[in-house]
Amino acid sequence: MDEQLFFRKLNTLCTSKEIFDFLSSLEIMTDTMASGALQRISEVEVDDNGLKNPERVLENEVFRALCFQFEFESSKLSNTGLLNALQALIKLRIDPQSTLMARLLSEGEERLGKGQLTVKNLCALGESLLELEGPSCVMLEQIVNVLQETDIEKWSLREMVMVYKMLQVTVREGDEYQDLLNRMNSATLTIVSQLSPKFTSTVLNSLVVLRQTQAVALVTALCKHSVKHIPYFTSNELVNVLEAFLHFGHREQIFTEALEAHVPKSIFTMHPQTVSKVMQYCCRKKILSKPIFDAVAEGFTSNADGFTTNQIAECIIPFGTLNYLPPSASSLFRKLETVLRTRFRQFQPHTLLNLLHSCVLIQRYPLNFLPKIFSPYFLQQLQAQPPGLTKIVTSQLTQLFLAVTLECPFYEGPKLLPKYQVKAFLMPHSSLDVHLLKRVKTGLLYLLKKRIYFASEVSTPYFYTVDIEIKLDEEGFVLPAGQCEEVHRRIALCVDGQNRFCVNSHNLLGEEAIKQRHLQLLGYEVVQIPFFEIECLQNGRKMAEYLHKKIFPHAYGLSC
Repeated sequence: MDEQLFFRKLNTLCTSKEIFDFLSSLEIMTDTMASGALQRISEVEVDDNGLKNPERVLENEVFRALCFQFEFESSKLSNTGLLNALQALIKLRIDPQSTLMARLLSEGEERLGKGQLTVKNLCALGESLLELEGPSCVMLEQIVNVLQETDIEKWSLREMVMVYKMLQVTVREGDEYQDLLNRMNSATLTIVSQLSPKFTSTVLNSLVVLRQTQAVALVTALCKHSVKHIPYFTSNELVNVLEAFLHFGHREQIFTEALEAHVPKSIFTMHPQTVSKVMQYCCRKKILSKPIFDAVAEGFTSNADGFTTNQIAECIIPFGTLNYLPPSASSLFRKLETVLRTRFRQFQPHTLLNLLHSCVLIQRYPLNFLPKIFSPYFLQQLQAQPPGLTKIVTSQLTQLFLAVTLECPFYEGPKLLPKYQVKAFLMPHSSLDVHLLKRVKTGLLYLLKKRIYFASEVSTPYFYTVDIEIKLDEEGFVLPAGQCEEVHRRIALCVDGQNRFCVNSHNLLGEEAIKQRHLQLLGYEVVQIPFFEIECLQNGRKMAEYLHKKIFPHAYGLSC
């Protein structure tokens, strides 16, 4: 039978029985046809769980005859027949130690050594070796060395992607294949628009593993190209893409918009790893996407049991970090409490602390679990496991304790021992915008006439640092900043630069929101000076007028 006609007929057959019956009707076929038949059998008989019915395939006389022929005539096979058969048999889970597989692999290695394989053959052999032996396979390096001498411009899309995958496991350290990678990166840049969802994800993943931070143009093009594939990525593919965005520090508004369209529709079928990676991406990029967060809240409430403890933390922590309560907050946190009660011991100490700390940022207090958190046993566990009791860890413990003390005065459980408390909180996401602070100080000097009437970056006994503090006496007159007697009111100016807000938003981050909430509870009058209210003020006088209205709205005696 003509090969084209054979493959047309073969591709219409949907069961191994139909394929075996069809093969039995043929008097003769080429090795390419025979290997194609094996591939078609692997397509219809193998799913995610492996071979559906091993006996039906492996015990079939036609199948056994094909295998016999491939084993004893391996040296007579064409390159295509040999390598297609090898790929199909690997997919059919044939024992790698069998004589059949050993013969085919040995034949492939011999032809590799003699330089008889084309680029397409080399990539097919590399794919089989990756599947069969993994990164430890010595032959992979030999394949890459041969490919290095070929003309990259003539490689197909599939071949390019396959070489990236092989490099991913063969490059160990240094710039061993960097010249090859540079040429591949340049060539791939010209064909990005042709990459399928699978190939886009694979190349991005390879660029992450191979640390190709200098391939900015390619990474940018791939990230933009990935937008149109979002509805079509598998769970693992989307995770790879999100990890690439995080690794290379990339952010695309249209990518976020595509996620906002995709996640709410797919949340109940998405794999927990994908859901947690989406939330990790939003959290690290400070993207408060209400459609995504609302959908994840509902999805988690329905399917929390399917999440690992790390995935639970990765899903919940962003709500606190970005200071957002979804409409379904009550059911979300009820579900979280149930999960914590039943799986408390499964959580790693640092994961648990991060999770509970994020809850208090949005006024969800884990009172039932605090006795365990403040217990000497748990604190010893924190100290014993990396990263140990770092300044960030002790800041979280102290803030958890302060939140309960100020906001839950009825809590009567164990307290956090003083030796675990910090003197000042670390605010990793909310550092002070020095340029903005300088502009506000200039305006205050214009308003108050003398520098002695305000202090900046003031440490308090309550662990927080106040950006600018102004003291007033009982009659409302401004006192020198250094004066401690007759202080009736303390005003805390919070100079909130862009870094204290979610991106493209006026929503304060959780750690800044809790700080301002606690300063109020500690007796300060908190006045927020957000960047978006003052960025358009052109000079000191306008800034002074603005500050006058914000700080002293009812005072008329102060003149600018």
